[in-house]
Amino acid sequence: MVGEIESMASNMRSKMKGDTVSSSTPCIFRIPSILRRHNKEAYIPNAFSIGPFHHGEKDLEDKEKIKFDYLQGLLYRTRDPETTLMKCIGEITNYEAKARECYAEEICLSKRAFIEMLVLDGCFIVELFKKDAGVVQKGENDPIFSISCMLQFLYHDLILLENQIPWFVLELLFSLTSGPCETKSLLQLALDFFDNIFSSEKSPIQLDLFANQEIQHILDLLRSSLVLPLGEQQGQEESSVSWQPIPSATTIKESGINFRKVRSLSILDVKFRRGTLEMPSILIQETVEPAFRNLISYEQCYPNCSPRVTCYAILLDNLINNEEDMEELSKSGILINWLNPHDTTQFFKMLYHDAFLKEFHYRRLCWEVNEYQQKLWPKWRAFYTRNYFAQPWAIVSQIVAAILLVLAFLQTIYSMK
Repeated sequence: MVGEIESMASNMRSKMKGDTVSSSTPCIFRIPSILRRHNKEAYIPNAFSIGPFHHGEKDLEDKEKIKFDYLQGLLYRTRDPETTLMKCIGEITNYEAKARECYAEEICLSKRAFIEMLVLDGCFIVELFKKDAGVVQKGENDPIFSISCMLQFLYHDLILLENQIPWFVLELLFSLTSGPCETKSLLQLALDFFDNIFSSEKSPIQLDLFANQEIQHILDLLRSSLVLPLGEQQGQEESSVSWQPIPSATTIKESGINFRKVRSLSILDVKFRRGTLEMPSILIQETVEPAFRNLISYEQCYPNCSPRVTCYAILLDNLINNEEDMEELSKSGILINWLNPHDTTQFFKMLYHDAFLKEFHYRRLCWEVNEYQQKLWPKWRAFYTRNYFAQPWAIVSQIVAAILLVLAFLQTIYSMK
């Protein structure tokens, strides 16, 4: 018995050897099962595997030829394709250990297979961004741009948390394969590619916002493009886990609060001013659900990551309870829905379920909306406007009634005199 206890103790001591805390911080994760169960399809690639988690899956293998075609096109525009390829492999080899540390689980691929995968996937993404921006001419039979569904697949696949490679790998490959006449940075090309993922209104890209930011991967870049424009406008005093939800859009409207669409660099930039809830417009299309779900999962998994996108999802869930709420937001131009209204309503209801929230960045906004809703004057004004000034004939009848009331009052005064 004593020998068995000593053996178990020795086994546990051997596993405790070394640093108890890893020196690196992973940034690419498997989706936790508690989040995946709500919509599995929102987390798995449709056509293209990027990175090791889905590498080699049979359903995705047929797209590897497209990657090699893009790799060849990228290399053959350089002065010496063979030398450039050797440089790419050599540079990634130098950073192989660092790249492995970006993943939250051990990668079972051999050193050779892992490096080849990073070079192939990274060069494919670089060439894709260049072609999309017009930096490189698209071929007439280019499989990505000549087949409409392919590009839609990529908008979905490139934003999945499990389908990422480190951003520094993309930057290394971009620097080794770009010509002297190419002026756009990789950051600008990537932001251009995803410019309309959340909004149909093209916004100017402020690259200076990313000057001191360490980008982890494409999904992290997408989140940064939403969070960085907010700056420090939502301070620490608002970041409380305790908050009072706001009513639905129709209830808010009935209480005298108006909705107004505003232009902003971020859809997260929501404000309440003088009885008006100001929100940038958001485009509801096929990619918006996987985008939100993977961003929320990233905020849940990445250490010390502020849940800005998760808070926005909660705010939308408060506002949208049914199709009438969606119609109210659509009338003001805040919601541009390209999907079935019922499906969209259900999507918002289940968007952030099982996500843990340590702080809520719209706490003060919710408090101001609820405080304003309790006032009688806005309610009366909204009721009167809705019931008596909704139609032209009603307006005319109210004016006539007011004139007759004034005349009757003057007649009474005259009779008394």
